[in-house]
Amino acid sequence: MAELRPSGAPGPTAPPAPGPTAPPAFASLFPPGLHAIYGECRRLYPDQPNPLQVTAIVKYWLGGPDPLDYVSMYRNVGSPSANIPEHWHYISFGLSDLYGDNRVHEFTGTDGPSGFGFELTFRLKRETGESAPPTWPAELMQGLARYVFQSENTFCSGDHVSWHSPLDNSESRIQHMLLTEDPQMQPVQTPFGVVTFLQIVGVCTEELHSAQQWNGQGILELLRTVPIAGGPWLITDMRRGETIFEIDPHLQERVDKGIETDGSNLSGVSAKCAWDDLSRPPEDDEDSRSICIGTQPRRLSGKDTEQIRETLRRGLEINSKPVLPPINPQRQNGLAHDRAPSRKDSLESDSSTAIIPHELIRTRQLESVHLKFNQESGALIPLCLRGRLLHGRHFTYKSITGDMAITFVSTGVEGAFATEEHPYAAHGPWLQVRRPFFFSLLPFIDFLRLSLHPASLATLVLAETVPQQRERRGRQPGRVRLVCLQPQTEFKLPKEYSWPEKKLKVSILPDVVFDSPLH
Repeated sequence: MAELRPSGAPGPTAPPAPGPTAPPAFASLFPPGLHAIYGECRRLYPDQPNPLQVTAIVKYWLGGPDPLDYVSMYRNVGSPSANIPEHWHYISFGLSDLYGDNRVHEFTGTDGPSGFGFELTFRLKRETGESAPPTWPAELMQGLARYVFQSENTFCSGDHVSWHSPLDNSESRIQHMLLTEDPQMQPVQTPFGVVTFLQIVGVCTEELHSAQQWNGQGILELLRTVPIAGGPWLITDMRRGETIFEIDPHLQERVDKGIETDGSNLSGVSAKCAWDDLSRPPEDDEDSRSICIGTQPRRLSGKDTEQIRETLRRGLEINSKPVLPPINPQRQNGLAHDRAPSRKDSLESDSSTAIIPHELIRTRQLESVHLKFNQESGALIPLCLRGRLLHGRHFTYKSITGDMAITFVSTGVEGAFATEEHPYAAHGPWLQVRRPFFFSLLPFIDFLRLSLHPASLATLVLAETVPQQRERRGRQPGRVRLVCLQPQTEFKLPKEYSWPEKKLKVSILPDVVFDSPLH
């Protein structure tokens, strides 16, 4: 629950937690991290020292459900001459370290990020005659914050979030979000690290789909050029009834050209998928089709998990060299050397620290494989090929119902263990498929593209795919795209496609198949 009140005293504070990492105690009862962010707000709004504020009644660190302690709401007059309308400006407090006493975030020093390293903002167009800001954006921000806290994944500029519902629970077409740097809020150096400000931008389904097929930054730039769709400050107007492509059809040509030239910067998804090794009989104990060995589920090793995570991270960097990082035996528990080892990445298996038998993690060349996808992940196969592999990149499916992964790699990707001679290769439950074989599936891929409505493709569904909350410790800046699809056309399942000459089978299966412990 939350309450609306004028901002003022930040509320009760807890005594600093003991421990060697706790920073020195501050004399003021006003939390230093909170004070630093307030300072940036006062710089921007000197005439609004006490804005309306939505505050969590029971703070997260006292067992409450809302991770954000506060959401402040300011009135911004905009700049009509620059096509910037008057709007409400929402600013969160809680994703960064406000207190510095380890009650929520582990204090790791002043040089790095504070907490998760960012706070959320949102700009909502003010309606004529509106005297007070609507409070629904605060709950929207709490929903995103819950995802960050529970999954321990952070957001970055250019990320996209599918919500599959009007952001204000109305009949609006604004049902999804992009994230970008706030145009006015400057990064803040707090006693507990640096805080940046990421702004939520409401978008239509067609705009989200274009961001996925191309990249979020490109769509944000297009939105800035259309005043009624956001303008220079990317202000969300929930009454907007047209997409940018309906407002200016020429923008679709720019997107198509961008996809053709740049491809997609979406390098992987977590989805419902699996694979079988058809080269071995089912009774073989080492058969990859067996999800369980004895009574224990097969798990990706920490080293494989690290490599998959790095695959996703590097693939998101536009113009980055297509490289799969080598498996490094000096790294443990799937954690990279440049990241704090106390916060788990969302791709890391909870049991990845368990002892993995050597025969399960050696690289094996496979003669024949069976790839299994649900309708959501199958609909992304065209993007995988045309948006990634055709541009010399790679694309990874990471299972959210089991500990398996499938990576498609192009010829130019270094570090892959699938080769032209052996296009199917496995490292434990991680399968790689080399590009030349997959190019023979062009007719099948075009069929999938036409069978599923493109506008229904989206990424990062928070409500259905948030993992169980983990022990919160240090900071882990990993990111993962989660997949959801709401088909607009009937597509009867299951569907099975086979290419005997390529020793490949692909199945599109109902979700219920992947919900079972054995596929």
